Amino acid sequence: MFEKEQLTIAVDFDGTIVQDAYPEIGKPMLFAFETLKMLQEKRHRLILWTYRSGKRLDEAVEFCRSNGIEFYAVNKSYPEEEYDSSISRKINADLFIDDRNVGGFPGWGEVYQMISPNADMANLEKKAGQRKSGLFSIFKK
Repeated sequence: MFEKEQLTIAVDFDGTIVQDAYPEIGKPMLFAFETLKMLQEKRHRLILWTYRSGKRLDEAVEFCRSNGIEFYAVNKSYPEEEYDSSISRKINADLFIDDRNVGGFPGWGEVYQMISPNADMANLEKKAGQRKSGLFSIFKK
């Protein structure tokens, strides 16, 4: 579906990376961190794009860091960007992954297949450290 070598991907936190439990941090969504790591291994830039701010944002960033994800930028288009209320807060990204999109969140297996159409889902399974099970059949088409 996407042939560009390197994508900038904005990813929501609550309801996308973790189950929505705002202001608390929910449990990680199935395959969220494994998929994000695989996208980073393919040299895609990940931006955390979330409603959270202040202490709640710091908690989300640290939660992701403790699960092996360092973002290219957080709530901005690039790391050096300064907040300026005179410009739009929409960031510059090739893709937005969010549970609030039309049709809802499809799940990380489908997201990965959309971004990496030639992906081997066994690789996602291996990264998750799980045995092959009926669960993976829902990701295969």
